[in-house]
Parts: sequence; C-alpha cells; structure tokens
Amino acid sequence: MLRIRSVTAHVLKAPIGGAVFWSSQQRFPERTSCLIRVDTEEGLTGWGEAGQWGPSGPPAYVAEEVLGPRLIGRDATQPVVLWEEMYSQTRDFGQRGTYVEALSGIDVALWDLAGQAAGLPVWKLLGGRFRERVAAYATGFYYPDDFRDREGMLAAHREEAAAHREAGFRFAKTKIGLLRPAQDIERLEIIREALGPEIGLATDANHAYSAATAVGVARAMRDLGMLFFEEPVPPEDRDGYRKVRREGGVPVAGGECDFTRHGFRELIGGGCVDIAQPDLGACGGFTAFREIVALGAAHNVLIMPHVWGSGVALAAGLHAVSTVPATPFTANPEPMINAPAIEYDRTRNPLRDDLLETPFELVDGTLAAPEGPGLGIRVNEAALARFSA
Repeated sequence: MLRIRSVTAHVLKAPIGGAVFWSSQQRFPERTSCLIRVDTEEGLTGWGEAGQWGPSGPPAYVAEEVLGPRLIGRDATQPVVLWEEMYSQTRDFGQRGTYVEALSGIDVALWDLAGQAAGLPVWKLLGGRFRERVAAYATGFYYPDDFRDREGMLAAHREEAAAHREAGFRFAKTKIGLLRPAQDIERLEIIREALGPEIGLATDANHAYSAATAVGVARAMRDLGMLFFEEPVPPEDRDGYRKVRREGGVPVAGGECDFTRHGFRELIGGGCVDIAQPDLGACGGFTAFREIVALGAAHNVLIMPHVWGSGVALAAGLHAVSTVPATPFTANPEPMINAPAIEYDRTRNPLRDDLLETPFELVDGTLAAPEGPGLGIRVNEAALARFSA
C-alpha cells in the first residue's frame, strides 16, 4: 500500500518568442501546462497533467482544494477505485470540463505511482503493449503570426515540409479554418506537393466550420488523399459530425473536447467519428482511457489519443497508444489505417523538450514508450521551478 500524503498542482508557462502561431481559434504566444504531483508517505512521487491547453488555474484549484483533500491517507495503488469515488462525489456539477481535467491529472499520477510500486511500466499495468515504438505524426503547418503574408506563409510551409521529411516522419497534420476555405485548400495543395506522395497528410479545423461548410471543404480536399479531417465542426454538434462523415468523403476524427466514458459513448456510439481522440489530460486519465478503448473496439472505431502539453502528457500518451489494439485486427497493422499513431507537435515547446531529465528521442519518425516503472520519467526540478507561473 502507498498512502497519499499530498496532491500539489504546478501551473507552468513558457514563452516561445518569435515562434508565435495561430490555430483557427486563437493566437498562441506561450506554452502552458498544469502538472499534478501526488506524493506518498513512503517517499514516491507520481506525475500527471491536467487539461490540454486552456487556463491552468481552474484545474489546479480543483486538484488541490476539492479532489486532493479527499485522497489524503488513501491507497495510491487503487486508481480505478479512487477515480470512481472522485467522479461520483463531483458528478452533480463536474461531469465535464475543469473537474474532469483535474481528475485526469490525478488519475495519471496515481497510475504512475501504482506502476512504481509494482516495478512495472504503466503500459504493462494496462495489459501489455502491441508495439514497442509508436509511429508519430508531425502536427504543424500552423498559421504564422503574420498569416496575412501569403507568400511568407507558403514559403514557411515548404520549409517545414522539408524538415518533416528530414526527420523521417511518415505522416503530418496541418491546421485549417482561420482563412477562407478556398485559401486553405490552396495551402493544403501546396503542403501536399511539398511533402511528397510518400508522407500521409491529415488536417485539423479546430471546429471552425458549420456542417455545410465542412462538407464542402471535405469534398474539395478528397483528391489530396487526406488521412482524416479532425474537428470539422464544434464538439457539441453531433448531427454536424454525422453529416460531414456521411457526405464529405473523408474520414472524420474528433474527441479532444469530450470527457469520460459517457461523452465517448455518444461520440462513438452515435456514429460521429471514424477515429476517436481522447486526451489523457482531459478525458479522465488512464482509467477512462481503458473504457474508451473498449467502446472503440465494440464499434470498430480506432482510438488515437490527442496529445498536447508537456513531456508528462507525451509520456502518458505513449503508454496509452502502445496498448491500443489494431482496429480491426489484421496480421500486419498499419498506422493511421487500423493502428494508432502518436501526435507530435512540431512547434516550439520548452515544457515538452526541457522539463524531463531524459527528453524523448524521435528516431525515423517514431517514439518509444518508456520502459521504467510507472510513467518511466523524471521531472527536472530546476526546469519545473523555472517554468512555474
């Protein structure tokens, strides 16, 4: 037994200088994170991450002031039991959003502790892994700060495509939705040409469109061989998801804004997506992820987690992705077809690259799931202090 002594939140910020970028929704001048630290009476520490990119203060407060005090003295090696208790105690007002984000970070930290106690990596606690190295897809091609400079933006996209090829990526993902559809289709065509035919391409609108517009965009990009169209419409618009999936002719992905088995029951069971993308820091952590994978398998929908945040989030994502079975099974599973890939954001991220004692190493477009007990990572305390808001 490991008795929980404290639950602490660390709100982190890291300016990115001249690497400022835009999605369809807003400008990103910095990288942010809310790390959750769970310490035990026996001297072990577990780490998790709460939320994906939004304001870090609210989940930090919930973790420290609402959920954390309920866990003091409890056994950290029973994450599923503690998850059910935390969720049930806050169900009346916390079925989605901040409360589940805080719960997610705590849950990941508890699985980290359970793995350390057992001397096993989390992927082994979850039942084992189907792949030692995980194919990564390069998330990038964001809009630059001066996105109205068309020629400058397109030149930057061509340079980025060359960098992805050099790094050995087999897959990449671009952003759309900030400009008019015709302008974004032009961007996609240029990116497709710059990447070359051997690199698969997906796109992410960050819910920029109505269903009617999204269908038109999907049809316009069919000939570009898109692997998937992520978040074409707002997450609340389930009928819109079904319309785009039915009429667009491109596989539809989504789920980073959904929470727990209940939200994914609607998303997956409702026929909204071909690929579901739970975020470990928002969906309910590893405990909820297990259930979402089961839902996906029951509906023949591939589970491919969304990853955004620090090195802690990436570590959790790698453990999770390594345990996802081929959906459907084949003797030779292929990433992005019936096997998952890990999202690897290519914009500057000091919270991912500088926070851990041993950063992750990208080799030929792949990343390895950590082998050590728990998450298999060590947070650099000096970096933690430097980035603390």
